[in-house]
Amino acid sequence: MKKILLFLVMVSGIFTLAACGGLEEEDVQGVTDDSILVGNTAATSGGFASVGEPFNAAIQSYFDMVNEDGGIAGREINFEHYDDEFDGSQGQTFTERLVEDDEVFALVGHFGTPTVGATLDYLKDKGIPQVYYATGISALFNQDAEGGERASFPVQPIYDAEGEVMVARAYAEDNASKIGVIYTNADDGNGMLNGIELRAEDLGIELVTQQVAPDASDMSSAATAIQSEDVDSVIVAANQVPAQTAIKALYDAGNTANIYTSYVNAAASFIENLATEIDSGQFKVYASAWVDIFDSEGNFNEGYTTFTENVDSDYAANSYAMAGWIAAHFFVEGLRRVGEDELTWDSYIDAMEEDPVENPMGGIVDYSDGLRVGTQAMALLEATTADIDSDNPTYEWANYRSVEDIESILE
Repeated sequence: MKKILLFLVMVSGIFTLAACGGLEEEDVQGVTDDSILVGNTAATSGGFASVGEPFNAAIQSYFDMVNEDGGIAGREINFEHYDDEFDGSQGQTFTERLVEDDEVFALVGHFGTPTVGATLDYLKDKGIPQVYYATGISALFNQDAEGGERASFPVQPIYDAEGEVMVARAYAEDNASKIGVIYTNADDGNGMLNGIELRAEDLGIELVTQQVAPDASDMSSAATAIQSEDVDSVIVAANQVPAQTAIKALYDAGNTANIYTSYVNAAASFIENLATEIDSGQFKVYASAWVDIFDSEGNFNEGYTTFTENVDSDYAANSYAMAGWIAAHFFVEGLRRVGEDELTWDSYIDAMEEDPVENPMGGIVDYSDGLRVGTQAMALLEATTADIDSDNPTYEWANYRSVEDIESILE
């Protein structure tokens, strides 16, 4: 297996017509003959500043690149930002200020579970475009958006969509007809379970599910129940600590089925806490990934090269900066499609729905016919360990399968 590390974006817990509850088309805001005003509210101070600062810096860098090249249809993009300190109440206040006082054309990089959750209904009523959410909450998952819902354009994986991808991977890799699922009774676990159930039904796969509390320190009962059903694969629908607890419990229960888990767990520190279990060879542990900076020959791809040429050098390897760059790219792609035509919320939404939008760092997102499920094109990583008994052990996620959409996975 050729090991090509993927840079992972792990941001997590982060129009139209009057009939949609928004402004009349002729009153669309934030657009002049030579400018377009957009904005967001994100944590650039406090505990989440290490996420918000590079995220917003990259958004600004992308807009600077576009503006230096003459803008879009002769318009420069101006970016307004407020610091909500990852607080939903502040986030709602600032979001309303952006929409009603600053009169932005769109929100770009709507940031964090607290703010996104607090403002979704408000923004739906307004009908203002929202491009990229720095969170994967299930409330964003919509397979048939209508009215003001069409203004929503999620990009990074939503838990529900990732659940579908994990089922497809288990089916393709293990020929799984029976899958065990350990999921947390929380937004991440419940969201992934929803997607798991959707895709399992479509493929005729039997599920054996066990719910656990996110803070449970003992998941032996759930693991034993899964082990007793002789499943072909196991999906651990949980993030970070509870996912580690579940995998340890599966190991102790004697599970030998391969395990699939979320992209938010694809960090070296996650493997470090499971080194014994992974190095045993009792099963393989896989995680999804949705950003790839390499081409098929192992060289940096064009999207990543452009990113590094335009962002501050301190952010060249920063996954949150990559996320911000991708957010800005998706927004600008809609503008490019509208081109010289009249720019309104309605025309922008229609343009985004015309064809799938290509992620400059791997995969596509399809918004056609009201589809609002974020990226469904993901890579597959395998957890690897080496020299764990030495003074310098290594823990890495190696590229096992390239970025593929569900249809390609199932071919």
